[in-house]
Parts: sequence; structure tokens; C-alpha cells
Amino acid sequence: MAALYVIIFILGLIVGSFVNVMICRIPEGRSIVSPPSACTGCGSRLTAIDLVPVLSYIFLRGKCRHCGERISPRYPLVELLTAVIFIVLFSKYGFTVPFFAYAYLIMLLIAVFFIDIDHRIIPNGLVLAGLAGGMLFFVYNCISPMPWIFGDSKWWTPLAGLLPGSGFLLLVAILGSLIYRTEDAMGMGDVKLMAPIGLFLGYKLCITALAASVLLGGLISMALMLFGIKKRKDTVAFGPFIVIGAFVTIMWGWELVQWFFSYMRF
Repeated sequence: MAALYVIIFILGLIVGSFVNVMICRIPEGRSIVSPPSACTGCGSRLTAIDLVPVLSYIFLRGKCRHCGERISPRYPLVELLTAVIFIVLFSKYGFTVPFFAYAYLIMLLIAVFFIDIDHRIIPNGLVLAGLAGGMLFFVYNCISPMPWIFGDSKWWTPLAGLLPGSGFLLLVAILGSLIYRTEDAMGMGDVKLMAPIGLFLGYKLCITALAASVLLGGLISMALMLFGIKKRKDTVAFGPFIVIGAFVTIMWGWELVQWFFSYMRF
């Protein structure tokens, strides 16, 4: 079993390296397949020794071996983050189809997290990739129902997950634009991002993920205003909160639902 955890960790590091490629290239409209990776400073093509996840950064002391330009520590951090999340997912779901499905979704969501922070956009390509993966997961669930994932064995439960999250955020976007007279109250990328999340989680856990996202976003936004970092009318990227809310729900969604209803009895 320990060897399997090591394999999953290494897989996470490799996937994390690919996530870095998506974070860097997708916002610029570049292909994530070609050309091969190169130093952003001198343009030298990176070889295998430069591309070993985390280890290359350590051995090269965070600098390009060709020109000496400093490499952002975000690269190894994204690789480690992805690997750790893969381990956490594996500890809950084991070597199962849901593990690989959620690992695929998380891979896309990590890219969304950093792209939205850097550029305040959620690329349509990542949303479409999420929808495509979600449809495959839906088809598998039709063949082999997983009520322990979706809460029931109804075939349409994942499809129903497309509605609540995106629908609620669309309503917020419309109301926000009317109240604040701006189109930036809620980005349409956030609306679209909830669709693949709902497809993977089903409508019940999609609502849980949405609630967790809104709660977290509200708390962090209030903290930013209290410390004077943001003003009341300033906008905050909501995509990262959706990503965190989705991950929390993937891991502990049903536990949160049970806790909430047990608390409401009092």
C-alpha cells in the first residue's frame, strides 16, 4: 500500500507540472502541447534535467542553468500542491473511478485557481474540458450507479447538478449588474465554472459546494475590507473560492450536510 501512495504522489507531481503549463500558456492563447518548454528569460529549450518536478528547482537552486534568471517558486509549489491533493483524494476514494474522475477535475480547478488570481479570467477551454470529463463520469455512473457519491441512484442526478450552482450565480450576476450598474459584479466565468462542478458532484453536493464557496468568499472579502486591502465596491476573484469549495465538498460534502441538518435540529 505504501508503494501505491508513492506512485500516486509521483503521478500528482507530473500532473502538477502539466498544470503549470496550463497556467502559463492558456491565458496567452498558446498551445499546451507545443512548442516544448523553454526559459522565459533567455528562451533556451528546457531538457529533461530541467523538468523533473520539484527536484529540478532544488538542484538548480531556483535559477535557469542557461542564463541564471530566477524561477518562480510557484512552479514547485503547484507541483507539490497537486501531489498532496492527489494523496488526499486517494486516501478517501482509493484506486477507483471516482478517484481518477475527481483528480481530473481538481487538475483543471488548480489551473483555474491561479489563472483567475493572475488574470481575472476563467478560460472557456478549461470549462469545456471539465464538462467533457463530467459527461464521461456521468456515462460511467449510468452503467454502474454510485449512490454513495451522488446520494441516490437516479441516473439524472449528475445532470441536475448543472442547474443550481450556475443558475444561482447567474442570478447574482444579473442582480449585481442592476444594483451596482457594472458588469463586474459576478464574472460569467464563475457562472460557467459551476456547471462542470455540478456535473461531477450532482445537484445535492453542488449546492453544498456553492454554499461553501459563498461562505468562504464572504468571510475573506470582509477580512480584506476590515484590513483596508479592499474597498466595498472593489471586486474580488471568486473563482478561487469556488475551487476551494468544490475540493472541500469532494472530500467532506456529505459530512457537512449531515452536520448542518443535525445542527438545525437544535
